Amino acid sequence: MKKVALLATALAMVSGSALAADMAVKAVKAPPPAAFDPWDVAFGSAIMNDYIFRGVTQSNHKPSVAAYFEPRYNINKDTQLYVGLAGESISFANRAAAEVDIYGGIRPTIGMFAFDFGVWGYLYPGGQCFGSQGTSVNGRCGGDIDFGVPGVGGLPINGNFAKKSASFYEGYAKVNITLNDQFAVGLNEYYSPNFLNLGAWGNYASITGKWTAPSTTFGSSGVGMYISGEFGRQWLGTSDAFYGTGAINPAFAAGIPEPSYNTWNVGVGFTYKVFTLDLRYSDTNLSKGACNAFTSDNTATRATVGSISAINPGGFESNWCGATGIVKLSADLTAMTNLK
Repeated sequence: MKKVALLATALAMVSGSALAADMAVKAVKAPPPAAFDPWDVAFGSAIMNDYIFRGVTQSNHKPSVAAYFEPRYNINKDTQLYVGLAGESISFANRAAAEVDIYGGIRPTIGMFAFDFGVWGYLYPGGQCFGSQGTSVNGRCGGDIDFGVPGVGGLPINGNFAKKSASFYEGYAKVNITLNDQFAVGLNEYYSPNFLNLGAWGNYASITGKWTAPSTTFGSSGVGMYISGEFGRQWLGTSDAFYGTGAINPAFAAGIPEPSYNTWNVGVGFTYKVFTLDLRYSDTNLSKGACNAFTSDNTATRATVGSISAINPGGFESNWCGATGIVKLSADLTAMTNLK
């Protein structure tokens, strides 16, 4: 009986210890997940020694400043809607005051593929119409065009001409493919039915690549680094009669075939917190004569026999499309990340 009593006592003690242990590790109710806020805003600014767009200077190889503001709505973690407003300082042939961009679209992400579909409007307010080998109707200049001697009445000495408005819009589709933590490639496609208001359609396609250095490259300094590049081609159709050369070549009285071209850039960037310093080389395969015909460069003063062509009868040359080095310092923030 004593043995039975001792066994019962031991079992009771063990049971009591097990019960106590169960009570000690009783599950604690998990806190509720943080509320999902679908709204965000991205904004930033930049200063650069030259504003280059698809290999062509937009600032006459002079410094430019830029800024943007982009509200975003995240439908879920993989789908984002956005609209944006941006501005850049420029120096156009038609003396437009600035570039103002209005854009919007959707960014869905599927695994390693980040897509971006949207429409981008480029507005150039404050432009002036000068010169024309077309008509005032085609040029939309009213009745005050000076068709006189180049260099007189506001016409540039090179005889170039430009519309009052260069505004246009493009639809675009892009995909960025993240291969791993360091490598990414991208494919981009843009189309405009009236590129730069030339009367010519425009189609731009490019491929991009980016290598991001490991976060430990500069130790614990917080400085990051990347190397990136792009190769693209800008296809262009035939302009309207405003840019025709009918006075010299009747075959192009209704417009000139705008020169299509290749463009490329490669550079290295350094990041620290919200700041990025980007050092880049950009170039195109446009000749100086074709560049003059495309841009209507009002600063072109040098003419050569070798640059005379059906679309550039004056033989003037522009350096707006050649090799360029770009230094750009930018700051980019989002409200959810930087302003909490």
